[in-house]
Amino acid sequence: MRVWKGAKRDESALWNLRRATDRDKRPIMSILRAISLSRNDLPAFAVQGIYWGAFAAYVPQIKAYIGASDGEFGLAMLVTATGAVTAMLSAPVFAARFGRYAVTLASVLLALAFQAPMWVASVPVFAALMFFAGAGSGLQDVVMNTRLSRTESRLGASLMNLNHAMFSFAYAASAISAGLAREAGLPPAPVFAVLGVLTLIASAFMMSSDGAESHGTAKAARGRFGGVVMWGGLIVLVAFLAENATEGWSALHVERTLGGGAAEGALGPAMLGLTMGIGRFTGQLVVGRLSETRVVFWSALVTACGALLVAIAPAPLVAYAGFAILGLGVSTIAPMLLALAGRLASDDARAYVISRVTTIGYFGFFIGPPVMGFIAQGFGLRVSFGFVALLLLMIPGFLTLMRRAG
Repeated sequence: MRVWKGAKRDESALWNLRRATDRDKRPIMSILRAISLSRNDLPAFAVQGIYWGAFAAYVPQIKAYIGASDGEFGLAMLVTATGAVTAMLSAPVFAARFGRYAVTLASVLLALAFQAPMWVASVPVFAALMFFAGAGSGLQDVVMNTRLSRTESRLGASLMNLNHAMFSFAYAASAISAGLAREAGLPPAPVFAVLGVLTLIASAFMMSSDGAESHGTAKAARGRFGGVVMWGGLIVLVAFLAENATEGWSALHVERTLGGGAAEGALGPAMLGLTMGIGRFTGQLVVGRLSETRVVFWSALVTACGALLVAIAPAPLVAYAGFAILGLGVSTIAPMLLALAGRLASDDARAYVISRVTTIGYFGFFIGPPVMGFIAQGFGLRVSFGFVALLLLMIPGFLTLMRRAG
């Protein structure tokens, strides 16, 4: 028994040394290693990005086609949020039931759910169908982050920033492509049909060979709803609110408030996605060298400055600068907190911890557009982006409460 314990200690020390060595080599080798370790996860994050990028670029046209006011469109996005949260609560059971097929199946469901809303011309019908689009997005988001967190824990590698960067780059590319398609006169339905075909192709590369992802029965995590999860979830909520509020309303802000055209409007969400990808890619290089608390603190302040610049922008070029600053700032907040939550959880509870944090956080991701819509209805989009800046300034306070709870 003593020999076995000694061997385990030696093995643990060797493993820790390997992890430390990996951290030292991270600026040179970590990206290629992370890509290799994430080869089954990166396509799923890309799929999530292409749908929301295209949707953001087409928001002005969809809104006009269904004849929705700012408040009505915001309400439709609130229905979308309801679908997402509903699916997130059941995502751990879904992940346990379908095992290694969960991410692939959730991605296909996401692709199918986004098709029908692009064909309707009625606000109530659009809202009802977007419930299922939100559900597909929320389900896929939880299962892919849960699997990625499991991979991080098993391999001792940090992969969240890279995979979330893939989401952002895919989002930016999709927003630009959809903006050009819209400028050329293409309606959203055929564009989203093409995205569906791309999803089916990508799904072939999502299947994990990880034996830990076998079929099984989900067991609820025991214990109290900790302060770390609650305050961490609220930080993610504000970050996602800022991110998706900008995704959903940036094109409309450029076109309606600042007088830009359709292609200029699409550059708003594209700029956000591109700079978020750059920020997360950079975060992958420096992760392990800076504390999460310090990064989140300064990121929140930078994001608030970007939102404020968007609010006061006199021309599209200034707004683009604001979107870029906002994207760079908000990019690393959620990945770092999700990675931390996953590391703190046991293997059995990880799906439920990720589900709880993302459920709290994604209230912000999906209520951002409706909140922006309701404020814009009464006061305009400049005030909406100013409100986002004020919310971001609350994150340092949440960080303090999170540290105390820990």
